[in-house]
Amino acid sequence: MDVRYEPFSELQRDDPYPTYALLREHAPLHFAEEANVWCVSRHDDALAVLRSVEGFSSDAMRTVLMGARPGADPMTDPEALKRMMAFAHALPFSLQEMVTARNLISEDPPRHGPLRNIVNRGFTPRRIAAWEPRLREIVAECVAGLRGARGFDLIDQLAMPLPVRAISEMLGVEPERSADFKRWNDEIIAGLTGSGREEIAATGMVGALSELSGYLTRVVREREKSPGDDLISTLIEAQGGDAALEPAEVMLFVLLLLAAGNETTTNLLGNCVKALLAHPEQLERLCADPSLVPNAIEETLRWDGPVQIVFRRARRDVELACGTVPADATVFVLIGAANRDEKRWGPDAGAFRIDRDTQGHLGFGVGNHFCLGASLARLEARVALEALLDELPHLRRVAAPDEPVDSFMLRGPRHLPLERAA
Repeated sequence: MDVRYEPFSELQRDDPYPTYALLREHAPLHFAEEANVWCVSRHDDALAVLRSVEGFSSDAMRTVLMGARPGADPMTDPEALKRMMAFAHALPFSLQEMVTARNLISEDPPRHGPLRNIVNRGFTPRRIAAWEPRLREIVAECVAGLRGARGFDLIDQLAMPLPVRAISEMLGVEPERSADFKRWNDEIIAGLTGSGREEIAATGMVGALSELSGYLTRVVREREKSPGDDLISTLIEAQGGDAALEPAEVMLFVLLLLAAGNETTTNLLGNCVKALLAHPEQLERLCADPSLVPNAIEETLRWDGPVQIVFRRARRDVELACGTVPADATVFVLIGAANRDEKRWGPDAGAFRIDRDTQGHLGFGVGNHFCLGASLARLEARVALEALLDELPHLRRVAAPDEPVDSFMLRGPRHLPLERAA
């Protein structure tokens, strides 16, 4: 059977899962001709790619997001160079500094380990656990404004403000700038992975990068003179045998936090509430047994996760169960497809079931690149969902067309209008 799938196309964004099912069954190693990438959709193959640092490089995370043609060098690819020059104009660094700066999601061993050690300082279990009281305060403030309201937008009034305020406070920036952080985040996501990907000059991404970098440059200089107990101070201070991050690396990591720390948690909570309202029997069970909240979050990560695709480059010809990936090929690991693989999850893999054993899902990645902020995202989603439980049985979605996040890589609703059931 001939399966048509192009990862950059907007045609699949409303509901990619039927196409994912066709790929798993008929084309588990699919060559997307227009994008010039190879796609793997089965769980075992996705796991093999993500675990094999010998066979696959994470440098594709840089080249794909920079807009280089798969297999091309970003420094020689005309489109990638154009984008990188636009970035260089927006950021206070030279093109060479940008190219050589380490970025957590695109580094391989041995460079990845020391970098991970540095940024791990801000995400230790003890540090994350210490944030729970503050997260509960933020959620309580947001939910207080929802109780009694006839209608509201869950994204605008809870799912977005919670992670934006949390990461702003972790970074040590003024809480009143959280709206700016969200605006910068939306523009950057759309420019890197959405409708602005083809022509970033026509988007607001360059302006957003310029504003963000100007602001962060001032913050970093202040922290260099007077360090505090915040994440930026932690990143720029050398500790033990670990060096501090360079200024360009701090900027890249903050950009990563904006996308991974804000957008992913917003989408996770939005997708979770959507799923529960669409499956009232699961919502009823959850309300009867709130101890299942963590399970509901894990099932959401599996069933409709906020990150749908990650990228790798084959270092050589690699044999997978689904076929041979040629050397230097760009591989799109379809996490959203792998997480519904019937061979891994059984014949009801396409069902949303909050009592499922979800161990082994790839919603936060695996191996060296397991999501740094997974524990924070889980904590934020748990605190928010617990606070919503009394409200959800009395709410329903407002009839309106779904508007997904502007991204081929991330998945979630831009808005989720809800109203009280009559």
